[in-house]
Amino acid sequence: MRAESLSFLKELVNTPSPSGYEERAAEVFRQYTRPYSDDVATDVHGNVAAILNPAAEMKIMLAGHIDEIGFIIHYISEDGLLYFSGIGGHDSVIPVGQRVWIHSATRVPGIIGRKAIHLLEDEERKKKPELRDLWIDIGAQNRAEAENLVQLGDVVTFQYEFQHLIGDRATARGFDNKMGGFIVAETIRLLKEEGGLHPGVGVYAVGTVQEEIGLRGARTASFNIAPQTGLAVDVNHAIDYPGVSKTRYGALDIGKGPSVMRGANSNPIVFKMVTEAAREDGIPYQVDVAPGGTGTDGNAMQISRGGMAVGILGVALRYMHTPCELLSLTDVENCARLMAAYCRRVLPTTDFTPRLGI
Repeated sequence: MRAESLSFLKELVNTPSPSGYEERAAEVFRQYTRPYSDDVATDVHGNVAAILNPAAEMKIMLAGHIDEIGFIIHYISEDGLLYFSGIGGHDSVIPVGQRVWIHSATRVPGIIGRKAIHLLEDEERKKKPELRDLWIDIGAQNRAEAENLVQLGDVVTFQYEFQHLIGDRATARGFDNKMGGFIVAETIRLLKEEGGLHPGVGVYAVGTVQEEIGLRGARTASFNIAPQTGLAVDVNHAIDYPGVSKTRYGALDIGKGPSVMRGANSNPIVFKMVTEAAREDGIPYQVDVAPGGTGTDGNAMQISRGGMAVGILGVALRYMHTPCELLSLTDVENCARLMAAYCRRVLPTTDFTPRLGI
């Protein structure tokens, strides 16, 4: 990965952006895409779009959500402890004992506390804790001292950042799905620098918001842009580590290329065009199968207005919704290449109507 792109990816995943609080990540996205775009626009919901050929009638929407899971402070006790709710889906065993940042007027360090194992009753030891059983300790001695630094509604993230592992593997807190925001931004750069986009086709690379709480940003962005076709990109569950069944979930491995989803949430013409582009351009890919709607932005995009011809790309990820998600940087690069390859093959006359004999 080129140095400038890697720096952007690091900055994006390290920037805190729990759902509903994406402003910091949106600014990182804007700054990176502005040199490669004809226009950069932010809507009232917070979605930020980097646009090529904004006057074109044929429009492609590329969606990668820039929000992440996190926590939000909902109560400060008399003894200065902070009680919190989850933003997005959490496995409640993971927060115990973690260091966190509370994002207030300044960044405040804290730790997530629980009764020590020595003090747990036998029945308590047999079950995992609920989030309501945990609290954040910032070292405050009372509510007044805590409120000098922290306010209700402040959001919280784990103190984990991007780190290289062996080879092209990397880990970070926010790959789901700021990796997707990176990919749509890189697609704009590739189209601008390498060319190949038809002048009658517009591309809207959207860093969408609030995906983790219901695909909310993709829904409003799709309505506003009104594209004929679009690609959503998100992380996939890697099925290449112990205890996960390929016969139940299908095979999906880290390092074997981005995935292309096939199923009801994917337009068959788009699927055919994407996979043909991969083969013609020598981009490795894997087929991901979903029988119905997916939990990705592609689900909201497909049913916007009178319908959108949607494809869904993915990057295999281990340990989803933990602070140590793991992926292949080569898969990420190839996903951006594949997305750009699709955009180059869309013409103003492309017919996405499902039909026999294609």
